[in-house]
Amino acid sequence: MRLTLLTTLVAFGAVACGGEKKADASQAQAATPAPAAATPAAPAAPAAAVVEVKMTGNGTTKAAFEPATLTIAPGTTVRFINVSGGPHDIAFYADSIPKGAADVLKKGMPNQMMDLASPFLQQPNEKYDVSFAGAPAGTYKGYCLPHVALGMKIAITVK
Repeated sequence: MRLTLLTTLVAFGAVACGGEKKADASQAQAATPAPAAATPAAPAAPAAAVVEVKMTGNGTTKAAFEPATLTIAPGTTVRFINVSGGPHDIAFYADSIPKGAADVLKKGMPNQMMDLASPFLQQPNEKYDVSFAGAPAGTYKGYCLPHVALGMKIAITVK
């Protein structure tokens, strides 16, 4: 008899609790407004162009940026890639960049090793991006610090 009474109480408790949860769920569903119609997304801003410059060398004589001269639009990112003969870096001559460009370059060159100089790229295919977003028009003369004596220089013109 006690087992029957206990089983009956457990059954009533389960029904009572289950019924309340369903009622709460239906009330919550009724209180939740239907999702608004999706509004069309605004067109994405065009991504800034990325121009690649290869950094090459055979370790003793021929070290170069390829291409050694290039013309880019404002806002372009120049991606320097260590292809061979590293370590390489990209550094800009502070006195050979347009007036007001130093602060823009500093913002566009993350993790600088020193003022206007990237860290060394030591591994093949290692990359370093320089953003010319907001850069004034003009020519930016740069070099690779370990290979400047070998003539590893670059001129980037922003037009």
